[in-house]
Amino acid sequence: MKQIYGCGTAIVTPFKADGSIDEPALKELVAWQIESGIDFLVPCGTTGETPTLAREEWLRVVEVTIAVARGRVPIVAGATSNSTQDAVEKAKTVAAMRGVDAILTASPYYNKPTQEGQYQHFRAIAEAVDKPLILYNVPGRTGANLEPATLARLAQISNIIAVKEASGNISQIADVFNAVPESFLVFSGDDAMTLPVISLGGVGIISVASNEIPRQMTEMTRAALGNDWKKARAMLRRYLPLMQANFIESNPIPVKAVLAMMGKIEENYRLPLTRMKPENRAKLEKIVLHLELEKMASVAS
Repeated sequence: MKQIYGCGTAIVTPFKADGSIDEPALKELVAWQIESGIDFLVPCGTTGETPTLAREEWLRVVEVTIAVARGRVPIVAGATSNSTQDAVEKAKTVAAMRGVDAILTASPYYNKPTQEGQYQHFRAIAEAVDKPLILYNVPGRTGANLEPATLARLAQISNIIAVKEASGNISQIADVFNAVPESFLVFSGDDAMTLPVISLGGVGIISVASNEIPRQMTEMTRAALGNDWKKARAMLRRYLPLMQANFIESNPIPVKAVLAMMGKIEENYRLPLTRMKPENRAKLEKIVLHLELEKMASVAS
């Protein structure tokens, strides 16, 4: 298994005006991420608007990401469903794809399963595939919190290797480190929490902001992992307004708006996501101007 460590981008899925996947834009975005030094890529997570993708589209996004990456960085494919049977089939499908190094799968959404239900759900997926699994705890979206005691049980399953923790509860995240083996990987699932999670023993971030600032997020993460906290804190302070603004409306609405301002993609979404309110767009535009993101994008191109 390729080492999955550092800063990984939960990459957006660009769409054309007619709603179809914009493959040329996706290819350019993946190439730019890798050229900017990103450590790994996560296609078809929540940021990729996966709930709106047909099965063929979901697989195509993963295929394009693999093809452009050409083995240069690990690929962690998203495969989530609130039906365990469907989640198992999705995981088996991407596990069979050459170039997929690991699978990211979130707690079942809407069902609000018990802790035992979540344990059995993730166990069923793990037993069906031979690829490493990264579990995704994001109760704000799923309505189900994956508690440290349950994660400790799941960590005993050999191919469940990591968790992306986006509970927003730093006390819970601290408990996670006490509950799981030292070899178990913990990633922050929230850009603004990257440094606190690494300080507790985390190994990186699965990031939204790195869609916009891949080089900077990677540098910040590596600085923290290398104990250069002065540099890491300075970078966090500079880019924190962008990290926070990425959630001024539901993700990935703001990040796609910023990428459009940077000329990287067309600003198109699939319902139920829509364009931002004008007052929120104005706030984003000020941040983009202040950070000179448009200039950085043109230099990178």
